[in-house]
Amino acid sequence: MRVPSNRVTAPTAVDSARSSLVALAIAVGLDGMAAASSEPGLLAAVDQHAAAVRDSLRGDHRPLSAAALAGYAEGVRSAAGEHGWQAPAGPVTWVEADWVLLRLLGVCALTAVLDTPAAQPPPL
Repeated sequence: MRVPSNRVTAPTAVDSARSSLVALAIAVGLDGMAAASSEPGLLAAVDQHAAAVRDSLRGDHRPLSAAALAGYAEGVRSAAGEHGWQAPAGPVTWVEADWVLLRLLGVCALTAVLDTPAAQPPPL
């Protein structure tokens, strides 16, 4: 049975961005954030990269969103690839991770809090 084309939902940009971020989390975020939870120096580096990503995106007057984070991560991977960077083929030694992996891990850290509401001041 064919479904009429007006009843098939097309993936939206948000769906695509979220899919990209899920793929990044699987490739980098899960293992990287687990390693960071037990390595204070790595956690500090990830925090610094996440802050730099946040500042960069806000500097462009774009809100922190799935689309902005996915676009940023894709830009990092693309630029790194143009300079010869390749994703590791095997397990990553996270305490020795390069700048690109740390930056992507920073994106993952921001993605994890993306849907968390910001703290609100107490009512007056």
